[in-house]
Amino acid sequence: MTKLLIFAGSARKASTNKQLAALAARTAKEAGAEVTLIDLADFDMPIYNGDIEADTGLPENAKRLKQLFVEHDGFFIASPEYNSSISALLKNALDWISRPHTENEPGLWAFQGKVAAIGSVSPGALGGLRGLVPLRMMLSNIGVTVVPSQVAVSDGFNAFDKGGALTADMTAGMLKATVAQLVGTTGALKRDA
Repeated sequence: MTKLLIFAGSARKASTNKQLAALAARTAKEAGAEVTLIDLADFDMPIYNGDIEADTGLPENAKRLKQLFVEHDGFFIASPEYNSSISALLKNALDWISRPHTENEPGLWAFQGKVAAIGSVSPGALGGLRGLVPLRMMLSNIGVTVVPSQVAVSDGFNAFDKGGALTADMTAGMLKATVAQLVGTTGALKRDA
């Protein structure tokens, strides 16, 4: 069974991107995937600094998060847009887990052979779309296969109903198609491996 790790690039309790991640997790389960939904707030880490890494190695939370990436076949990231880019929290987490910490560890071990899907929620009209561009580029550059489909949810504070579903049919369809592409691509690559 395809194993997916799903999370938002926000630590804020009321984050609309956390709502998107939770909905993506439910959608992926319905599509037949085994899902682990996490909160990056549970993986507190200092800002990446090579001196910290040289002195004490990877923080324990970086090791825990990295192990989750290694154990899963793919992931879905609900990424808020901060000044047309990704959040510092998300960038920092990805930077820490990109670092080797065991002897003879393959480069970018947490990312190699993985498949990702991305999405965003924003109160603005573009739904965080501009922030998905650098995220897609970064993930592709570190060896992740990012599926072509993605979801950008505009008017984020009004985008979800009380049950956590998306209120706009078009956006709900985009999420379903993106998750289906993630599950299908991840499963196909896993079978070929």
